[in-house]
Amino acid sequence: MPVTIDDVRRVAERLPRSYEVLVRDRVKFRVGKIVWLAFSADETQMGFAFPKEERDVLVASEPDVFLMPRRSDLRFNWVEVRLDALDVDRMREIVIDAWRLVVPKTVALARAGD
Repeated sequence: MPVTIDDVRRVAERLPRSYEVLVRDRVKFRVGKIVWLAFSADETQMGFAFPKEERDVLVASEPDVFLMPRRSDLRFNWVEVRLDALDVDRMREIVIDAWRLVVPKTVALARAGD
């Protein structure tokens, strides 16, 4: 079964300092003012925090799963994924890794000890 926005919500809402917002009818998750997870309007794709330096390799390695962000978002640490190409375990890994990029290291380390 493909991953849904509700599957992602169950993971993202449990992460410390993460909260959901609605911006122009699009669901996004923030830590403070930083958007670290966002969904396309049709909720078939999810953008997430990811190091810019590594995204070309990620997208090239699995072009049927990952996509480059739109041109205006290339300046950000960001990449896109097709939700129907993920299983729940892989989605959870992506979401937690993206969250770790935006929270203070002490928060991420505290979560690792859980």
